[in-house]
Amino acid sequence: QVQLVESGGGLVLPGGQLRLSCAASGSSFSCNAGSTFTILSMGWYRQAPGKERELVATITCYSRTNYADSIQGRFTISRDSAENTVLLQMNSLTPEDTAVYYCNALTRNRNEFWGRGTQVTVSS
Repeated sequence: QVQLVESGGGLVLPGGQLRLSCAASGSSFSCNAGSTFTILSMGWYRQAPGKERELVATITCYSRTNYADSIQGRFTISRDSAENTVLLQMNSLTPEDTAVYYCNALTRNRNEFWGRGTQVTVSS
């Protein structure tokens, strides 16, 4: 069982920046052979009021990244020195980025896990 804990959300001005963090526990984020519960990819999704949850960015166990077209060039996803943690550096934020941001993990046995979310609000 994987547990995901997000942090780093808050209120920022347009043009500002935030750094989100997601820490995974209960399994390993690694491409090495092992349990079927090994995490193969992690990422971030977001959901604004009245809208469907949408992809923001993902990163695989071998550090391949993928970004939504709408945010590419402004956000960067990465793995920190503790490899069970992923970071999302968000720059040049706009009010349209306001949403609850959810951490996601996908395991080798095709199970998907979600964090509880962290609120990001961009407003003057």
